[in-house]
Amino acid sequence: MPRLCSFFGIAIWIYWRDHAPAHFHAEYNDEEVLIVIDDLSIYAGSLPSRALGLVIEWASQHQQELKDNWLLAQNEQPLKKIEPLK
Repeated sequence: MPRLCSFFGIAIWIYWRDHAPAHFHAEYNDEEVLIVIDDLSIYAGSLPSRALGLVIEWASQHQQELKDNWLLAQNEQPLKKIEPLK
């Protein structure tokens, strides 16, 4: 389960050979949310609103990189790190 990025206490992951739809996991404290990459909607879970807002802001800046990493993960290839939110 390769970690792509972390910022402000939030960790972003994409799991190898995970189920559709294409999504990523964001973890903050003991909470987790799954975000669909294509439209940045919540697929499952939740985060506090401030953390979720930061995740969506970050993802909107890196949507193509997330799509590329999803394809790599489906083939169990090494993922590429993504710059954190600044």
